[in-house]
Amino acid sequence: MRFPIGFTMAQMRHRNRMTRLGHKRYPTVLMLEPLYTCNLACLGCSLERHTGKLKDRMPLEKCFQAVDDCGAPIINLCGGEPTLYPELPQLVQGLIERRKYVLCCTNALLLDKKVFGVIPPHPQFYLMIHLDGMRQTHDYVCGREGVFDRAIAMLKEAKRLGYVVMVNTTVFKETEVAEVEEMCKMAEELKADGILLSPGYEYESVERDIFLTKEQIHEKFKAIREFSSKYKINATPYFLEFAAGMRELPCAPWSTVNYTPQGWKAPCYLIGERFIESWEEFWNDTNWEYWESRLNPACQNCKMHSGFEHSAVEEAMKSWKGKIQLAVWSISK
Repeated sequence: MRFPIGFTMAQMRHRNRMTRLGHKRYPTVLMLEPLYTCNLACLGCSLERHTGKLKDRMPLEKCFQAVDDCGAPIINLCGGEPTLYPELPQLVQGLIERRKYVLCCTNALLLDKKVFGVIPPHPQFYLMIHLDGMRQTHDYVCGREGVFDRAIAMLKEAKRLGYVVMVNTTVFKETEVAEVEEMCKMAEELKADGILLSPGYEYESVERDIFLTKEQIHEKFKAIREFSSKYKINATPYFLEFAAGMRELPCAPWSTVNYTPQGWKAPCYLIGERFIESWEEFWNDTNWEYWESRLNPACQNCKMHSGFEHSAVEEAMKSWKGKIQLAVWSISK
């Protein structure tokens, strides 16, 4: 399967419950950033996400309050580098006890010190290791030599120890499609449990000229779509068609909400017009209809999975053909 069965069932139960309750909009993923401290300064990252002070990290009780308030079944721990969060073991344990699936989005540099032997493998705990290409490209994006080799060594060790391990890849302007396939093949050989591919998007506080225009996204993802069935790529068929310019989708910024050391980021993980401490104010006062429309200039080149994967699934569920295609995709590989 593209995702472990428990992960898929948790999403289905949540969707069915929200549908029964008559909710048109609801979070499916919480991007939880307990800190803005990082041990890398990657080219595609905004300044606040890697220059934060550890003393300014979020206390555990605020993390759990955000999780309880939004109700999403999937918690993506990001930042910053979550393995630098001193309370990470207690946070992961508390999320598992809440029956959440936890994706720890990491550069993998400190897994042997902060995770292995500290946080035991669990079917609800996934390591999401960043690999933005093969050695030369990944080290360039990370701004440091040796990061690729370290990440691969940690991936191998994580699999040996029994962790669920996925690869997270951002496709940038300089990324060659042939290299993306080479990396997917390598991930399969290393027995990674899945590969998440997403086009790089130039959000508000990133000024590096490494991001894709809409036309470049279409060109690269048309080629990626051609080999996607050969590997355990987690993007759904409709999302890949959208990324390739073959269909349009509305944005669903409310499906992947973001809680940060500054509060709830409105309207979405990538665009921060304002930060709001109260969940009720964030959820009720954000103009979701406007942001769904993609009329804002900041949205023009965005085709990130965080905004559109939910819409891709909803579009597929509107017809039997789409449902069958989604089901076949889910159980393949």
